[in-house]
Amino acid sequence: MKAEKAPVFNTLYEQYRYLGLPTDQIDKHTDFTIFNLRDAFEGVLPFTCPTHRLNFFVFNFVKQGQGQYTIDDQTFDLEQGMAYFTNPGHYRSYEWQRTEEVYLITLSEAFLKENVHAGIFEEFPFLLAETFPGRRLTPDVFAEFERIYLQIHHEYNNRSPYRRRIIGNLFVVLLLKIKEYFWPDYDPIYEGNRSSVIVKNFKRLLEQHYRTLRAGKAEQVFRVQEYADAQNLHPNYLNNVIKTKTGKSIGTWIAEKTIAEAKSLLQNPGLSVKEITYTLGFAETAHFSNYFKKHTNMSPAAYRKAYHLSSS
Repeated sequence: MKAEKAPVFNTLYEQYRYLGLPTDQIDKHTDFTIFNLRDAFEGVLPFTCPTHRLNFFVFNFVKQGQGQYTIDDQTFDLEQGMAYFTNPGHYRSYEWQRTEEVYLITLSEAFLKENVHAGIFEEFPFLLAETFPGRRLTPDVFAEFERIYLQIHHEYNNRSPYRRRIIGNLFVVLLLKIKEYFWPDYDPIYEGNRSSVIVKNFKRLLEQHYRTLRAGKAEQVFRVQEYADAQNLHPNYLNNVIKTKTGKSIGTWIAEKTIAEAKSLLQNPGLSVKEITYTLGFAETAHFSNYFKKHTNMSPAAYRKAYHLSSS
């Protein structure tokens, strides 16, 4: 399956229904799930999931099982005693040969921010890492993780009115353990080199997109999400890379590019402000005028007048 045609799922419930897998272990009314894959894959192994895209985080703890997963163009083995996680945005596929005891946790970014804390990515930046290969743990360390995720599983099946809060706090413990055992081996040199490529690709796409707008082949200005999707990245991760490497957020880059294009178009007396409004993806002239004035302290008409006076 080509990546651009791969289905996109916002919840695990959506994905499992699409794949024809049992959903009785999944509470479709919450954006957090945890269960043993044995209960979902019984009778269907080996099972291969085609390329897809998930808009949620995935954590997997393989006590007894075997399989592989592919993130973008990288494939990793899943074996006994391994743990791994992935974040939203990537294209992925997987295959399971055995799932005797493999606990899967999925959760949304909203769940993290609401039930852990709003600054989750500042405390746990590895959640936004581009690729995080599975890690084989020693039996003692795996047992530490097992105690935590089994407690989370217990609370997930408990109908306490405080269930989400309890799970959120237990998940902090799980993240701290991941930070303790996984994060010290993070390779900043690789991430730095990769970040340079990401910035280069972002700048190229930014320029291409505005050429497309001016040519009338696009109707709306890309948001952060579209730039992240183009590189199969989480939008927060992309924004962090761009801001760290360039000193400016993606929002600032977009605003500066929009204003630069607007000024260029306003210098053409043959184009009305209304035409420029639609060319740059704004729905209303008033919206465009307010945006332009916010960033330049001048209305489009005042800028056009000043430009022609200075060039006459």
